[in-house]
This record gives sequence, C-alpha cells and structure tokens, in this order.
Amino acid sequence: MNMKLLQATIFCAVPGLVAAWVSMSSTGGAKVTVVGGTGFVGSRVCKQLASKGASVTSVSTTGTVPKWCSGEPWTDDVDWKTADLMSADESALDAAIGKPEAIVSCVGTIGTNSGELLNGNGASNVAAFESAKRGGSVKRSAFVSVASEVSDCEGTWLPDFFSGYFQGKAKAEAAALDAVDNDSTKACIVRPSFIYGGDSFGLLPPRVNYEYGSGVEELLSFGLFKALADVTPGLIKVALRPPSSVDAVADACAAAALGEIEGGVLDGTPAINAATNQPAATGLTDALSWAKEKSIDTYDWAKVEVPKVVESVKGKIDEAKK
Repeated sequence: MNMKLLQATIFCAVPGLVAAWVSMSSTGGAKVTVVGGTGFVGSRVCKQLASKGASVTSVSTTGTVPKWCSGEPWTDDVDWKTADLMSADESALDAAIGKPEAIVSCVGTIGTNSGELLNGNGASNVAAFESAKRGGSVKRSAFVSVASEVSDCEGTWLPDFFSGYFQGKAKAEAAALDAVDNDSTKACIVRPSFIYGGDSFGLLPPRVNYEYGSGVEELLSFGLFKALADVTPGLIKVALRPPSSVDAVADACAAAALGEIEGGVLDGTPAINAATNQPAATGLTDALSWAKEKSIDTYDWAKVEVPKVVESVKGKIDEAKK
C-alpha cells in the first residue's frame, strides 16, 4: 500500500475509533444491578441498560424473564438472579447483588397493612442498597419513589395505613443516598405519581395501557389543567397531574445509573420527561386522528351502501304492491 494512502487511512480512522472507545468507556460495560428487575418498571430499566451495552444483573423474587419481553434478544444479555430481600441473609444477598458500579431499585408494594407497606417499600430497599454499598464499587444509585404531591396527602386525604407506604419510601430514598456516601449528585430519586404503559389494564396495582395513558398525559399537560392542578388541594391536584410513561421512568433510571444525567430528585412527570428529553405524549391526538379517519371511512361506505339498501327496500315495496 502507498505510504501516503496508509497514513491518510489511519488519520481518518483514528477519530472514529477514539469516539467509539469513549462511548463504550462512558456507558457500555458498566456493571448495573436492577433490584425488582422482573417488575413492570424494573424490566424496562433492564432493557434500556442492555440496549446501551451495560452488564446488567436483575435481582427479584422470581428471577424469571417477564412474559411481556420473553424471547426478546436483549433478555439474553441480562443475568436474571433470585433473592428475597426480606429473608435472605447478608451473604446470600451480597452474592445476588454482586459488586455493581450502579444500583437501581424499582421495588415497591401496595396493600392495606401498614407494617407490610413499611417493610416492602422501606426495609427491602434498605437491604438492597446496603448490600450494594458493601460491594465496594457502587458509584451511582437510583430509586423509583413517589411524587411529593402524593406523599403530601398523608394523614389528610388517605387512610392511616398509607403512613407505612410513605415512611418506607422515605427510608429507601435515604438508603439510596447513603449507598453513594450521601453525594446527591450520584443518587437519582425518580418520583412519578401514576405510571402507565404496556398493553393491558390492571387493578392491583392500578394500571392503564400505553394508548390510554398517553392520551391522559397529553390532555392533562394542557395549560388549563396545569393551572387547575396548581390551585386545587390534595388528591384532586394529584388526579389533575399528567401520569408518567413507564418508558420515561425507566429511561431516567437507566440514564442515572450510567451517569448520563446527574443525580437529584425528578419529582413529577415534567421533570422525569425533561431529564431524558422524552417526546411529548400524543395519545389524545392519535385517538382523534383515528376517530376522524374512521368517520371518513364510515361516510365513504355509507355513500355507496345506503343507496343500495334504499333501492333494495324500494324494490321490496314495489313487489309487495303487485
């Protein structure tokens, strides 16, 4: 090969190689443990992390790939481990959690027993974050908590047993911060009010599918609803706030784990969406467009078919008169 041509080829190739190396060094290969990784939010955090080349470990009570993503290629890149955060001893839990560079917890529970809510949302998460800290390598943490406007309803708009839920979330937030030596730039607390997504509806926990939820998010993002929410109290305010897409919550957690966004508190849907530049919800617009298309189709069909029916009826009447 001509020496000048070789030099030119190397000169052109080096910047691309350097850029690729920098990209992989900043995100790809990072060891991240997702606690509650088989759940509604956690499994989607795993998907985001795997798609960015991270080395992902999921820890949950089942340790099995969720049905919604069964067979998807990215699931082969996740180490699905089993551990019960409430009953496992430290050695067993440490073996499952490993020595991650980042830990994300999407663990949470609902119910009517205050003690169970405290343990399910608090003690279980505390155990996970403490285990990650014992590993000695954790640099970043993220936790899916609850919007402050929801917790503000404690003791007034909600039954007394909810106190266990909110106290548990507060303990978990503190543990997420402690895992990174109380450096708030390394711990990301994601606080959605209501999370929607997937393709089905559910009651416990309450869940609506993506299309419906996206429509509600778009509607409640209009200025009129924001203004109403700003001046209304308690659960009325919460009901008027736009819900968060599960993908937006998962994206924020994954970005925080990989250091793509700085730590801090993402409180409510606007803050969660802004953190990773989520596109605006279009569920309402899409539904209206679909309805318009269907109405046009129905009108076009009626123009052709209704005259046929009329003529047919006329023919039947004429025959009956004979």
